[in-house]
Formats: sequence, structure tokens, C-alpha cells
Amino acid sequence: MFRFILHIILFLLLFNQIMMAQSGVVSDKKEEKTEDEKIDKDETEKKKESASLIFGTASYYSNKFHGRRTASGEIFNQQKMTAACNVLPLGTWIQVTNLRNNRRIIVKVNDRLHGRMTRAIDLSREAARQLGFIQAGLAKVRVEVLGKKKPSQ
Repeated sequence: MFRFILHIILFLLLFNQIMMAQSGVVSDKKEEKTEDEKIDKDETEKKKESASLIFGTASYYSNKFHGRRTASGEIFNQQKMTAACNVLPLGTWIQVTNLRNNRRIIVKVNDRLHGRMTRAIDLSREAARQLGFIQAGLAKVRVEVLGKKKPSQ
């Protein structure tokens, strides 16, 4: 009987050791997750930084969209300095530079492009006119993020 009780006590001590070791492994895994989360956050920050400069093709809105509601809820106006972009958050102010003639404008992102659209940005007609690509219809551009606050010009 004494041996039986001794075996039970040893089993419980061993079981307790195993449980403590497993709980240590679990806490290590939690630390690894937080390190992974930190890495994910760092990668997200890098993506945000890299998204502050975009090179691509710009087009401009068709007249049929004049007066329609944008993704931000504003009414689209061809005479305002606005843009549609799928990469940048709505309400972001950006500087767009036509790479052919170096003309620059500042516009606000207030709409989204169609999901299948591969262009970097779609501008209002006035913005396209100021960049000088109304006749061509498309332009190679550089888009620089200025932030959420309207820049002083």
C-alpha cells in the first residue's frame, strides 16, 4: 500500500512538473506572438511609408460622373481638385506630378477606382487640365502623400 501511495505522489509531482513546463512553453509562445505582432506592425509601417510615393498612370473622370456621389459621400464636381485612388485612404491630400512636363498639383482623394482598374489615380477634369494631359487622356505620374490636413499652398 505504501508503494502505491508513493507512486501516486511521484505521478502527481511529475504531472505537476509537466504542466508547469507546458505553461512555460505557452508563455514563450505568447512572447513569440507578440514579437511576431511587432514584426507585422513594423512591416505595416514600412508599407505605409512606401505608399507615400506612388508611380503609375493617371487618367481623368468621364463627364458622366459629374454630380454623382463619391465614396467619401461628397458630390463629384469636374471643376474641383479631387482624385480617386484605391491605395490611399479617403481624405488624404496628395501632390501629383506629371512626369512628362513636371507640372504639379495638389488634390484630395475623395473616391475609389473600379476594383479592376490598374491605374494609380483618376483625377477630376480640372486637375487633368492643370497637369496638361487632357488631349492624351493618360499620363505617367508621381503621387506623393502630403497627409490628412489640407496643405497651405
